Amino acid sequence: MYEQISHSILNEILDQLKPEIKEQELSHFYTRLGANFYSLFSLFQKLYGNRKDFKLQLLKLVEVMARQYILRSPELKKTDLAREKDFNWFLSPKWVGMTLYADGFADNLKDLQSKIDYFEELGINLIHIMPILECPRNASDGGYAVSNYRKIDERVGNLEDLQNIAQEMKKRDILLVLDVVVNHTSNEHEWAEKARQGNQTYQDYYYTFKNRDIPDTFEKNLPDIFPQTAPGNFTWDESMKKWVMTVFNNYQWDLNYQNPAVFSEMLDILLFWANQGVDILRLDAVAFLWKKIGGSSQNEPEAHILLQLFKDCCQVTAPGTLFIAEAIVAPVEIVKYFGEDAINAKECEIAYNATLMALLWDTVATKNAKLLKQGIKNLPDKLERATWLNYIRCHDDIGLGFTDEDIAQAGYEPKLHRQFLLNYFSGKFDHTAARGLLFAQNPKNNDARISGTLTSLIGLETALEEGNSEKINLATQHIILLHSMIFSFGGIPLIYYGDEIGTINDFSYMGNLSKANDNRWAHRPKIDWKKAQLRKIAGTIEQTIFSALQQMIRVRKKISAFGDFNNRELINLSNLHLFAFLRIDPNNQDHVLVIGNFDGNYQSLNLSEIDTPMVRFNDNENIKDLYSGESPSLFKNELVLPPFCFYWLSTY
Repeated sequence: MYEQISHSILNEILDQLKPEIKEQELSHFYTRLGANFYSLFSLFQKLYGNRKDFKLQLLKLVEVMARQYILRSPELKKTDLAREKDFNWFLSPKWVGMTLYADGFADNLKDLQSKIDYFEELGINLIHIMPILECPRNASDGGYAVSNYRKIDERVGNLEDLQNIAQEMKKRDILLVLDVVVNHTSNEHEWAEKARQGNQTYQDYYYTFKNRDIPDTFEKNLPDIFPQTAPGNFTWDESMKKWVMTVFNNYQWDLNYQNPAVFSEMLDILLFWANQGVDILRLDAVAFLWKKIGGSSQNEPEAHILLQLFKDCCQVTAPGTLFIAEAIVAPVEIVKYFGEDAINAKECEIAYNATLMALLWDTVATKNAKLLKQGIKNLPDKLERATWLNYIRCHDDIGLGFTDEDIAQAGYEPKLHRQFLLNYFSGKFDHTAARGLLFAQNPKNNDARISGTLTSLIGLETALEEGNSEKINLATQHIILLHSMIFSFGGIPLIYYGDEIGTINDFSYMGNLSKANDNRWAHRPKIDWKKAQLRKIAGTIEQTIFSALQQMIRVRKKISAFGDFNNRELINLSNLHLFAFLRIDPNNQDHVLVIGNFDGNYQSLNLSEIDTPMVRFNDNENIKDLYSGESPSLFKNELVLPPFCFYWLSTY
């Protein structure tokens, strides 16, 4: 878009670029910069336009983009051009991910590279490696307190190891996802160390205060993220004689994005990792990026402006690189992290579908789909050119991230229902087989979150201990059912490492002083590769789950209707234990009916209930389950679903 003021400023900036930048071949860079500059300039002006050094800061920002473009390899530039041409590439049903710790799934990055064959055996082609940047040995929040953004933690390897694994993945068409913690640093980061030494430039990189006046005003509205282990949002630093904002833990200093130098530093870091061959950058804690007195300092409009600005800049230098928004917030807020555009993702192309995750766990406890139906019905539509990450478990705790309004509309009393779920998964409820742990309990409101592996929370660990074959089979089928939902819902399914072989809670963390106070480590296990080998032995739990997911992945990749183009229609069924939705191929009108039985008993459905403008199941002989390749059990148009069964039904 042409606009005189921004165009004039762009010309000034280009004239002022250093000679070593101007002498490079930058044709694609200049084309993209020109196309994006009006938006980039407008966003930067909204955040920093009242500063006297506004133009200088804007020049520095463009120089960051130009220098990183110059450093970008020819191979990555070729990938950029291909992805610009095929702009919907990441919406394809071909992508299936796994998230893992490099030193949990393997010993280190080199060992992880040796296990790429395992991913291909399962069908995984997107690997999210959890935090591997340098962090302190003790207080690190599992790697989310970064002390050096450009160095791999020596406990897992070095930069060359990461470059090697990135190159190998590219050869095999596997996407690499890496975390960048954009909200805060470790208190051992170089910036924090310089701030402690009295350097005002770096004190301005953080929120620091001489007395409690401003912190106390903030505290009136700020919630505690970790009320048990890190109450409050400010920490006294004796070296500086100042209070520092520490929203998460006292060793995680919040970055001050009201300072444009912080934005430019972080952009440089993001582009640095994009240039190492990282396909997708997971931006951690994005909901917290902008702080304001008088509110929760979450989901502020300026946080969205920051993300739009990061995206505009990245599209100039490394347009083939995508962003994931790690924003575990209310459903109505989550979709905002795609951006406000009607089609394109202006902020992050991918976001975690925390709502679906929490709703699926509700079905586990209730054995019905009432709240699942209600929550999905009220889940706002995403943008056309954006997608969800659908998951059951991840490295973090399970938060009950559905609204009280949805709980009430599903027929429950919100406070009592939330307490029931906490009691169910922590084993305090009668007749539960779940082996979960309560995390971040808040004595003020009795709120808490839930830790534990899928296998332990679903009841399989208990069933195995009891040696009850019927319960083992039901729990195993339950695991498969939950995966069938995330594989077909619309978006990129993300398996959590160890779930594919039925890994139970690991309490070895209790012997590590730096981890003992954080029970989330119970579901961050070290993979037992002897157990993993059992996936090759018929009849084992490992083989049953692994082969089911393997088949699910194989079939998913062939179903064009599973591409994520807002092509899902929720089906309202009278049976409260069943959940169903239709997936439509926007190109040829092929359809797939996804249906799951969330009860431990047989359920039935009269197919006459499936009556939409898109599909009517009238000819029983033509109905086929795409997952199994067989026709389902029918009696007089009545579909019978065994306990925790799912179908991907089609008439073609």
